[in-house]
Parts: sequence; C-alpha cells; structure tokens
Amino acid sequence: MKPIKKLIWFIGKIILWFFFLSIGLTILYRFVPVPFTPLMVIRMVEQASDGQRQVLVHKKWKPMKEISRHLPQAVVASEDQKFMSHFGFDTEEIQKAMKDREAGRRVRGASTISQQTAKNVFLWPGKNFVRKGLEAYFTLLIEVIWPKERILEVYLNVIEMGDGIYGVEAASQFYFKKEAAKISRQEAALIAAVLPNPLRWSPSKPTAYIRTRQNWIMRQMNNLEQLPFGQ
Repeated sequence: MKPIKKLIWFIGKIILWFFFLSIGLTILYRFVPVPFTPLMVIRMVEQASDGQRQVLVHKKWKPMKEISRHLPQAVVASEDQKFMSHFGFDTEEIQKAMKDREAGRRVRGASTISQQTAKNVFLWPGKNFVRKGLEAYFTLLIEVIWPKERILEVYLNVIEMGDGIYGVEAASQFYFKKEAAKISRQEAALIAAVLPNPLRWSPSKPTAYIRTRQNWIMRQMNNLEQLPFGQ
C-alpha cells in the first residue's frame, strides 16, 4: 500500500472511531449520570499546580425530579429563553453577534444551554475553530439523542458554580446550606446570576451588580411560561 493510501486509510479509521465513540458516549449519557467533565480535570490540575494541598471537587448528581422547579426556570430565563423551541442554536442571536463583530462592537455571547452542555460534558474551554466545530457537532448529537429535559438536567448537574463546585446540588449545599430541592425562587435567581463568571462572583456574597441581575432574572422568570421540569 502506498504511503498516501496508508495515510488516508489511517485518517479514515480515526474519523470512524471518533464517530463511533462520540455517538456511543452520547447514548450512554442519555441514561447515566456524567461522572466527570474535561473542565473538572483541568481545574484539578490548576489547583495542584497552584500548590493547593487538597484538590477540591464538590459535586453530587441529582435527577430533575429532586431539583427545585425554580432552578431550571432561572437558568433558562437567564441563559437561553428560547431553549424549548430551538434545535441547539439560537440563529437570531448568532446573527446579532455577527453584526456586532462586523461593526466593531463588543460581541455578546450567543451560546445556548445545549451548546454549553455539549462543551461542558465533552470538550475543553476555548474559542478556536476546531473546538467550536466540535461543539456544534456535539450540540447536534445531544439535541437528536437527548430530550430537552435531559439536556437541562445534565447542564444543572455539571455547570461550574465556584472553585471546585459543580452542579446545583453542590452549589445549594455550599452557598445556602440546603438541598437543591429546597432552593427558593430568589436563591435560584442568585445562582443563575453568577453563571457567567462563577469564579469571580458568589451567590452567598452578591455584589450590587449581581443583585441587579437577580432582579432582572426574576422578572424574566415571571414572563416565561413555567417549565414542566423540577419538583
């Protein structure tokens, strides 16, 4: 076999295995809790390199039926109000972001909850074209294989909520000393308010800006139709 043919065969085999493993893993996570994410591993390495004696990972998986209904309502109101109607991508927000970029204005985030979930579960932080392409691929996969409730359930269980804190159950226990099932509407809005930068902001010590975001999120929660998720 000529070298070029060998290379094509080798690349084809890698691509085939990638599709096989990615689809298989997505099907598996449709039914079982996600045990860890690439970001968790990255954060543990960062903690160890910073000289921390103990690497911290606080997480506890909770099914949607054991999560307060205010939490999914708050994160959808805050992060992705078209979550129930789109197929993984908010085309209107993407177009607005492209226009802002062309005009030289600050580009707003246009990632949906589906995209964030795909990134958190399967990929690493970053904005290069390869990672964004993989993000789009995994977003389509979870939209095809997972129902909306599962996407939101996984998102609520793996999202970074502080230094070594992942998921709403760990965040509820750490910041409010209660289970996620008992989180109030106001507390859910506070948790959602810090999601853009959970390493900078804390739900237990909200700044004036976070209080403003909390109030805005609560108004949006009222405007949205109540999601059929959570207890």
